[in-house]
Amino acid sequence: MTRRRWTASQVGRFKPLLFVLCLIPFLRWFYLGYTDGLTANPVEFITRSSGFWTLAMLLLTLAVTPVRQLLDQPALVRVRRMLGLFAFFYVVLHLLTWVVLDRNMDLSSMIKDVLDRTFIFVGMAAFLLMLPLALTSTQGWMRRLGLKWMRLHRMIYAIGVLGIVHFWLMRAGKHDFAEPILYGTLLALLLLWRIVRAWRNRRRTVAV
Repeated sequence: MTRRRWTASQVGRFKPLLFVLCLIPFLRWFYLGYTDGLTANPVEFITRSSGFWTLAMLLLTLAVTPVRQLLDQPALVRVRRMLGLFAFFYVVLHLLTWVVLDRNMDLSSMIKDVLDRTFIFVGMAAFLLMLPLALTSTQGWMRRLGLKWMRLHRMIYAIGVLGIVHFWLMRAGKHDFAEPILYGTLLALLLLWRIVRAWRNRRRTVAV
């Protein structure tokens, strides 16, 4: 039986709901702040939560391609940019928490932190790689860059790896690696899917 494919307009009608769902973690912080639920260390709580949702959105962005291929639903690609921009949204909040609440916007303290603490250096590198991806996420930039746009946005793979390394190093002091291993495994599976697909497509091309 042939699977019925969703149209672009059908997927488009789902996007407002997806937008609200992606925004819930951010809105939850306000609720927790109002109800004194941000724990005894609100800065650490928001830092960890924003970092978690950055990784979650990044993994969801990378999961779009395997899901649409498995379900044979090409129109699902229309939600990928939104998820990617939400990953950037949460990483900006993650960075601002560190800049404003943790380092009190003290430039010398921030520079020292980046140079002295490896996990912050790695996290900053990941953010700097995400910045051009967010800035060139529009249809206009896709047309201007052409094939270069695809090569540029493949940096998301390196960003994902840096994000996991950042998380791993951050947890190293507490010897708590359960979550970094989980997210690292998910990332490895998403990347492995792409490698296998590329290898199979290359074999088909050679065979033809």
